[in-house]
Amino acid sequence: MGIGLILLIVVVVLAVLMIGIYNRLVALRQNCNQAFADIDVQLRQRHDLIPNLVETVKGYAAHESGTLEAVIAARNSAVNAEKTGDPKAMAAAEGVLGQTLGRLIALSEAYPDLKANQNFIRLQDELTDIENKLAAARRFFNNAVGEYNTGREQFPASMLSGMFGFGPRDFFDLGKEGRASMEEAPQVKFS
Repeated sequence: MGIGLILLIVVVVLAVLMIGIYNRLVALRQNCNQAFADIDVQLRQRHDLIPNLVETVKGYAAHESGTLEAVIAARNSAVNAEKTGDPKAMAAAEGVLGQTLGRLIALSEAYPDLKANQNFIRLQDELTDIENKLAAARRFFNNAVGEYNTGREQFPASMLSGMFGFGPRDFFDLGKEGRASMEEAPQVKFS
C-alpha cells in the first residue's frame, strides 16, 4: 500500500504539473492572438484612411499618377496579405506600403496648396496617430510572441509543447527595407 500511495502521489503531481504547463501555454498563446488582433485593428484603420488620403492628393497632384497608383497597389497588397493572417507576409506588405506612403506624404512638399489643405492636414495627422498606435501594437505583439516562444522552449514545457500542439510563432518583422523606410525621412525631389 505504501508504494501504491507514492505512485499515486507522483502521478497526481505530474498531472498537476502538466495541467499548469498547458494552461500557461494557452494563456501565452492567447496573449499573442490578442496582440495580433490589435495590430489587425490598426492596419484596417490605416488601410481605410489611405483611399481618402490618395483622393485628397489626387485633386492637387493629378499628374503624379505613378505615385498614387503605387500607393493604391501597395494598400491592396497589404489588405490581401492581412487576409492570410501570416505575420511575415503582412510585415513585408506593410513595409512596402510604408515606403509608398512616405513618397505620397513627400508630394505635399511640392504642392503648397495641398500642404495647406485642412483635409490633407487632418488625414496626415490621423495617419501619424495610427502609425504610432501601430508601432506600439507591433511592439506588444512581438513581446507577446517572445514570451510565448520562451515559455514553450523552457524546460519542462519544451517536452510537452509539441505534444500539445504549441508551435513557434513568428515576430511581426518589417524586414530590412521596411525598417529603412521607417527610419529615413522621405526624399523630396522637384522635377
